[in-house]
Amino acid sequence: MGVGRLLAKAWIALCLFAGAHALHQKMGAGTEALFAIAVAVLLFAAMGLLFATGYGVSARDGTTPLLARLKPQHALPDFNGIVFVVFALLSYLNQVLFAPTHPFGPAISAVSRAIGFAVPGQNGLLAALSPCAPDGGRVFAGAFAWCLAIVYVASAVSRIRLSASLVRLERATRPEMLGATTHAAVLGFAAIAGIQLFFFGSLWPWIACGTLAGLPGTVLIGLMPLMLAYLIVAALTAAFALSPEK
Repeated sequence: MGVGRLLAKAWIALCLFAGAHALHQKMGAGTEALFAIAVAVLLFAAMGLLFATGYGVSARDGTTPLLARLKPQHALPDFNGIVFVVFALLSYLNQVLFAPTHPFGPAISAVSRAIGFAVPGQNGLLAALSPCAPDGGRVFAGAFAWCLAIVYVASAVSRIRLSASLVRLERATRPEMLGATTHAAVLGFAAIAGIQLFFFGSLWPWIACGTLAGLPGTVLIGLMPLMLAYLIVAALTAAFALSPEK
């Protein structure tokens, strides 16, 4: 997948996830507030898509019209994309329906401790949320999102060779503007940065309690583990696609 499409999909996922949470928070505020949120989501999504489309247009030659380059399959998610959408929906439903009403319990504590052992960033989130008592289920929401992210990576890596083969076929007709090696390096560096910020938790000490308790923190806790997992899989796929098919 090209950088342009990756950016577009990530931005759409971010806007929809944040918009869904904003709508849930303002559900009883009347139609005016809901309309304002919908307009804001559309504007932010359009802004990100404009940037991603501009990057994608600059990556191609100018002899073929833009509409002729757009194919139906470019807008449809692949299998990994469908799994990502389902997992993001599960994370959202957990955040709005289950986690706020079940912040404690033996099973909740077991999952949180297990993820805290496997993911250092979960302990960083717990430390950042400690002044925000009660946490409103955010600790379990983060642990659940990391569970989904780990399952996603394990599932996608099992099909990494097939995904890499599809990338090679796509590059035969749509070569990367940056080049295959540079493209893989860019995704790799982005994945390393994301791992440092979220998996190891370097970001959490820099975020105030009020931010974590608000919409930005809700989106970071519920969606960023899955987005990082998607980025890691994309980086691994691009790296595998560099090797000749055997």
